[in-house]
Amino acid sequence: MMAQSNGFLPNSAEGEKKSIDSDLWHACAWPLVSLPPVGSLVVYFPQGHSEQVAASMQKENDFIPNYPDLPSKLICMLHNVTLHADPDTDEVYVHMTLQTVSKYNKEAFLASDLGLKQNRQPNEFFCKTLTARHKHSWIFCISSSSREDLSAPMLVARDLHDTMWTFRHIYGGQPKRHLLTTGWSVFVSTKRLFAGDSVLFIRDEKSQLLLGIKRANRQQPALSSSVISSDSMHIAILAAAAHAAANNSPFTIFRSPRASPSEFVIPFAKYSKAMYTPISLGMRFRMMFETEESGVRRYMGTITGISDSDPVRWKHSQWRNVQVGWDESTVGERPSRVSIWEVEPVVTPFYIFPTPFFRPKFPKPGMPDVNTM
Repeated sequence: MMAQSNGFLPNSAEGEKKSIDSDLWHACAWPLVSLPPVGSLVVYFPQGHSEQVAASMQKENDFIPNYPDLPSKLICMLHNVTLHADPDTDEVYVHMTLQTVSKYNKEAFLASDLGLKQNRQPNEFFCKTLTARHKHSWIFCISSSSREDLSAPMLVARDLHDTMWTFRHIYGGQPKRHLLTTGWSVFVSTKRLFAGDSVLFIRDEKSQLLLGIKRANRQQPALSSSVISSDSMHIAILAAAAHAAANNSPFTIFRSPRASPSEFVIPFAKYSKAMYTPISLGMRFRMMFETEESGVRRYMGTITGISDSDPVRWKHSQWRNVQVGWDESTVGERPSRVSIWEVEPVVTPFYIFPTPFFRPKFPKPGMPDVNTM
């Protein structure tokens, strides 16, 4: 019997019969979100999952129940991935069905490695951040290569919930710009959009226009109460993972890119590569972050320490065990702790690697046997 979601029970899941377009889902998610392929090996970090739960509940991490017998990481086979969107906020999230493994075969490892090479973000999509003047109409400019996609007098677009929206479209003025009028104010009010939110358009495989939303961060819950069961969040949030670790049974989790920008389900190939990358105090590194324009940018920093982020509840955990300091030129708030697989070490041509602080030796608690099945 499958152990159910460790903490989150989407009340609307049964009503979502039509699958969400994958390109639209990824366009609405963080640019750095890349879901591992089904059938691949992943490393699940319950400590990172508990951070997402705490963020969604707007609680401190120590509010989440602890399971002393639950390892800090679990090597799992990814059996299923289902894309979802909050019916109230349009925030995207994903369900993953995992099963712990003690052995793995070469095909599963190769599938994990292949997943690192796949870019899940759509090649082309138009995204525009709204301002206060966009309440009743929307003026926007797009590149000349995209104008043919938005040339009709009436634009019809389908959102994440398969709802169709129709807008009157005008292209003119000096300089020439696109203007959405009739239907736009209804869309803005229905979706409860505000200045700072972004609206994006993409084309699916059938050249149909799809419409998505990326909301500004206003310290609001990542998902609404219609999706999250408040009772289940308070009771045994990691119970399913703990049960699965002890019984080698499948369990289902969900991940919200908004609530937890740092991925806590990592492709095994990515994890393995990071574990065998030497790091040391004072080492320079780069790390990718999302920009306000829904793009990505690398920021520079220095490794200042390596230690457990929570030595009481999660001893010897590799989740956020790298302390960092950011360059003064780095704009905005950046985390003081990151995980080694998130950073890209910068090594000078004459740098001599010191002995790394950690290199896992197989087998290890929570790690699989490297022998094939």
